[in-house]
Amino acid sequence: MSLQSHLAELQKKHQALEEQINDCLVHPATDDLTLVELKRKKLQLKDEIERLRHNESASVH
Repeated sequence: MSLQSHLAELQKKHQALEEQINDCLVHPATDDLTLVELKRKKLQLKDEIERLRHNESASVH
């Protein structure tokens, strides 16, 4: 898998988690722990995306 396709896949997962979090916020019956876990996963994906982008730009120079 190329770096670009890997980044695109991570971005899709990040967006899906964003939508899932928004759905949870609309439904007040959602467990707080579930919401925290979703946000944690989303942040991990964001960090991974940023790390890969940084490595990609560093390798170009």
